[in-house]
Amino acid sequence: MPGREGGKMKPLKAPKKEKAEPTPEEIEFAKKKREEAAALKAAQAKAVKGGPPGGGIKKSGKKT
Repeated sequence: MPGREGGKMKPLKAPKKEKAEPTPEEIEFAKKKREEAAALKAAQAKAVKGGPPGGGIKKSGKKT
């Protein structure tokens, strides 16, 4: 069996894309998204903090 004649060939690597400089609008949009995500995370942490103590169904100790 010679080499990889009948096998599947690996695809060639695509050339790396050049990073374009973000526009001021893109920078501002990204900043706004980060602020919203931070505010949402803080609100969720605050909501969890005020939950019921022990949270869940309480079972009695007696057996039936």
